Amino acid sequence: MFGSRGLFGRIDWLTILLYVLLVLVGWVNIYSTTLSDPDLSIFDFSTLYGKQLFFIGLAGLGILFVLFIETNFFERFASIFYIISLILLLGLFVFGKTIAGATSWYDLGFFNLQPSELAKMTTALALAKYLSDIQTDIRSRKHQIYALAIILLPALLILPQPDPGSSLIYFSLFFVLFREGFPLYYLGILVVMVALFATTLMFGTVWVSIGLLMLTILIFGFKKKSTKIPLLPFIAIMGAAVLFSFSVRFVFDNVFEQRHRDRFALWLSLEKDEKKLEEIRKTIGYNTYQSEKAIESGGFFGKGFLEGTRTKGDFVPEQHTDYIFSSVGEEWGFLGTATVILLFSIFFLRLIFIAERQKSDFSRMYGYGVISILLIHYFINIGMVIGLLPTIGVPLPFFSYGGSGLIFFTMLLFVFLKLDSNRLKDGI
Repeated sequence: MFGSRGLFGRIDWLTILLYVLLVLVGWVNIYSTTLSDPDLSIFDFSTLYGKQLFFIGLAGLGILFVLFIETNFFERFASIFYIISLILLLGLFVFGKTIAGATSWYDLGFFNLQPSELAKMTTALALAKYLSDIQTDIRSRKHQIYALAIILLPALLILPQPDPGSSLIYFSLFFVLFREGFPLYYLGILVVMVALFATTLMFGTVWVSIGLLMLTILIFGFKKKSTKIPLLPFIAIMGAAVLFSFSVRFVFDNVFEQRHRDRFALWLSLEKDEKKLEEIRKTIGYNTYQSEKAIESGGFFGKGFLEGTRTKGDFVPEQHTDYIFSSVGEEWGFLGTATVILLFSIFFLRLIFIAERQKSDFSRMYGYGVISILLIHYFINIGMVIGLLPTIGVPLPFFSYGGSGLIFFTMLLFVFLKLDSNRLKDGI
């Protein structure tokens, strides 16, 4: 067990070291942002930092469970895990607990379970299982549709909770598809959809439709005679783009809550009334504004541990969860934020290295699923904390406060490390 061929000789200890460092640095910042009475023990589970220690302990138990279970267990039961997670997501519409406007949790008394976090791992497993099947050909349209359905089903169940931030995370798994040979024109479609979404909100459906019509006229009016563009398929694509533009407005007005609409209004400067826009800045944009000020006030070296005036003054709401990175900037300065970013960068590069050395298709595909999920969390969270992206409630992996996030991020990672350890079981 402990020899060079045993489990602890095969596990990737560099990745575990990076994981432990991220969790510890995250906990230190949670302690700093939530400390109200210095005389309380760090093991006082009535405090948020005490609860996070409890969650770290649960995550440790999850690690032991993953490491000591048979490796093929995850591949064999991937589809069952996926179905269970879909059932849990459906159950939220009946038994879910509403927190901050989203019905995304089950109240277990001592712990609020967020099944969307579990579903990220099970979706990555199910996608890897399906794609690695010997009869699955990603170039086949039928298999492409099935693979897309695996990704989109949980996303569509999460969207009306409403939790568009968590729903968005599942689209990161498209990276796995492209890594395995998915046609690149789907990426073009995805980029066009994002561009249409933004331009429809900014200019309206009518102007987008006029723009698409003008584009069609220009393409067919000035194309060379030798250039053959099938007319009917092109018109069908443009028609689909117009329908998508109309659906954007419907989803924006009827699915998104006012708080989500306000965030997009602020990010895309949709509100033309300066008075109303200023009101949005003071409410919806308040978190980002205070977060930027906190990071800016830290300077190069930071104010020091427990010395952050904005952190201690509760200027940044949700600073222990989605905005935890701002406390790093204030108390540890540029050096602290650069160190955290460096740790994450080494962590992701190591995961890519591990994914590429896999002999099993399932392990490689699941590995890239892990990378995709963690990476999009990282980019979105840092982006919204520094004001580059709208606030959509996405935690920083291993850093932000929360039991469901930490436990399932941990299991997501360690299932991959367990699969990697099996690669060396027979000295391969």
